[in-house]
Amino acid sequence: MDSKKLLGVTGFQWDQGNLEKNWLKHGVSPLECEQVFFNQPLVVAPDLKHSQDEERFFALGRTDTDRYLFVVFTVRRRKLRVISARDMSRKERIIYGA
Repeated sequence: MDSKKLLGVTGFQWDQGNLEKNWLKHGVSPLECEQVFFNQPLVVAPDLKHSQDEERFFALGRTDTDRYLFVVFTVRRRKLRVISARDMSRKERIIYGA
C-alpha cells in the first residue's frame, strides 16, 4: 500500500450499514476496528482480488485487548472505511507473528 495514502487519513467513515454489519456477523465492534490501526505491529497489503470497483486493502492487527483481527478497508476522501472485520485465521496469525 502507498503509505502516503494511509498517512493522509484523517479519521474513519461509518454509516448505519458498516457500523452494524461486522458486529452482527463476527462480533467485532467499530471501536475494535479502529484500534487495529493504532496498535503495532500493523500489517497492511492491497486486496487485489476485491479491488475491481475501488482500491481495497486488508490489515492484520490487534485491539487494545489483544484480539487479533483481519480488517478489509478502503480510503474515501481521506477517511478510512471498514468494509469487513473478523478474527484472524490460524494462517493469518502465523503471518502476523502471533
